[in-house]
Amino acid sequence: MRPVDQSITLPPRAAPRGLPRRSLLQAVSLLVAPRLAHADSFAEWLSRIRPKALAKGVSPETFDRETGGLVPDLSVLDTVNRQAEFTEVLWQYLNRRVSQWRIDTGRERARQHGDLLARVERVYGVDRFVVLSIWGNESAYGEVMTNPRAMKPTLPSLGALAWREARRQAFWESEFINTLVLIEKGWGTQQTLVGSWAGALGQTQFMPSSWLRNGVDFDRDGKIDLNTIADALGSAAHYLKDRGGWQSGLPWGYEVKAADGFNFELADNRRERLVSQWARLGISRADGKPHPAPEAPARLTFPAGSNGPGFLLTQNFKAILAYNSAFSYGMAVGLLADVLAGGAGLVTPWPGAERQLTTDELQEIQRRLSALGFDTGGTDGRVGDMTRKAVQAYQLRMKLTPADGYPNEALLKQLRAAQL
Repeated sequence: MRPVDQSITLPPRAAPRGLPRRSLLQAVSLLVAPRLAHADSFAEWLSRIRPKALAKGVSPETFDRETGGLVPDLSVLDTVNRQAEFTEVLWQYLNRRVSQWRIDTGRERARQHGDLLARVERVYGVDRFVVLSIWGNESAYGEVMTNPRAMKPTLPSLGALAWREARRQAFWESEFINTLVLIEKGWGTQQTLVGSWAGALGQTQFMPSSWLRNGVDFDRDGKIDLNTIADALGSAAHYLKDRGGWQSGLPWGYEVKAADGFNFELADNRRERLVSQWARLGISRADGKPHPAPEAPARLTFPAGSNGPGFLLTQNFKAILAYNSAFSYGMAVGLLADVLAGGAGLVTPWPGAERQLTTDELQEIQRRLSALGFDTGGTDGRVGDMTRKAVQAYQLRMKLTPADGYPNEALLKQLRAAQL
């Protein structure tokens, strides 16, 4: 909103004594000028957005005070462009996110804040364990908030992104101004508004715009402060209800298995059917229990292929994706929530012994499929819907079973052999 330790108080960013603030800004601009995507210096960029900030309710005094000695944190630009050598497979991500530490600490937080979580659920109708899981996934239940390696002062980060990151400049610029609005409202200072490199703030990692739209004063102290647990958890539930359309009483999803001979073309995570219709097609709960909410629409996915666990995903999984659109994030939130609520975990294990493909290998699969006429949507080394659809279409053409759309080492070897 969307990847554990001591307390830190960050000093305000101010010009060194004896150096005029304007001179400091000009000096910074000269140092980074070769990397500029446009002609503006940082000082010129600030002058250009000043009228926009004032139009959003930021006073001239606040704008000048908060930006006068501001130095953009250019280190965030490297984070934007960094690409890992290996693509982390889903179950590796989930092993980190649904770790024993998050489970044990989450259970302890559930005991400590049981009354608060119950009130959040009562007010918004959002499953308290999903809210707890979001807290655990976003900030390790607040532990990361005091880690100086993970948390950055937000204005310098967003200032650098808004000034230099041309691909989403309007978005970053808006969030920079929204941060100033938070300061204007008295909801934070440069010392307290610290967050991820991308500007996500608070215990549940809201972007400034989301703080302004969906933040709630759940502890009723007269201000919305997402560094406090009550406001953060209440705001997360409000976000899921308001932005995600959370439906009270409906599970986010659950593990399923397919009957022998099931047509895996249907497991594309796109087509919705009623749960009762999936049951008639051969989909049953992995734990053998009856399907909940048989008349609820749901999508089917086997994210690790037919040898891994399958899931029926409801509207409430979409609500979680409204918080963070990454499929892996949604799965982490849902699976951790289930364990925190007392669930036993997955019945079918992930295929953890299988070697992960490198980015280069995934790009090779995409290139080879594209050469055969299958549209993968590009060769970026990422496994999205179009790549899965292309893999499945190839499997069907070659009569490979199961045609589950899952790219792995065996598929790569088959493609290489077929194109010698």
